[in-house]
Amino acid sequence: MATRLTIAIDGPAGSGKSTVARRVASLLGFLYLDSGAMYRAVALKALRHAVSLDHEAELTALTRETHIELKSPTPQQEAEGLKNRVFLDGSEVTYEIRSANVAQAASRLAIIAGVRQVLVSEQQRAGQGGGVVMEGRDIGTVVFPDAELKIFLDASPETRAERRWKEHHEKGEVMTIAEVLEEVRQRDKRDRERKVSPLVRASDAVLVDNTAMGVEETARLIVFLAHDRENEMVSSPGKTA
Repeated sequence: MATRLTIAIDGPAGSGKSTVARRVASLLGFLYLDSGAMYRAVALKALRHAVSLDHEAELTALTRETHIELKSPTPQQEAEGLKNRVFLDGSEVTYEIRSANVAQAASRLAIIAGVRQVLVSEQQRAGQGGGVVMEGRDIGTVVFPDAELKIFLDASPETRAERRWKEHHEKGEVMTIAEVLEEVRQRDKRDRERKVSPLVRASDAVLVDNTAMGVEETARLIVFLAHDRENEMVSSPGKTA
């Protein structure tokens, strides 16, 4: 694309944000940034150091002292469905951050203002210059509020739970669909009701419901919207998102 758009994709757990965002980035030749991986990396470090998830000051200080680097996955990792190679203080933790307990810890970290402030600054630095696709829960509202294209990706709770259950199953984690559905509902409640950067649809975000859509169909719809947005910007250069 001639115009290096910033594409922000938000949505609840199980909506397929990571997989779709990575495919969109691939189709457009953009850089993919996994914001959730940053929170998971800090969560892993907190668990390793036995820092209580209730101690906000300690967790904020830990985040400031943490170096996180995201790299493109190896061919083998890509074949396994991994989105980024994640390095925590110089050591790769790509696999370690994908466990269920780390995911739950990351969800709790995400409500801490100090932690978010540090990581949002890192995300904004990484996305300077455009040509970026980033997904999360507050990308279009907080991280990149001026993004040229904002997508709110959603699906029914049952569909999202089934997707999450398959992820757990592939990792060898034994959970029932009912347990995962309850996990999804609790995650939704926590994400939408948190005081700091709650999950909300930006007023100018395009709602994409992919309950009945696969990854490729969803990604290509977003690419179509990106090209349409680019054409709009070219024809009206003074117009902003």
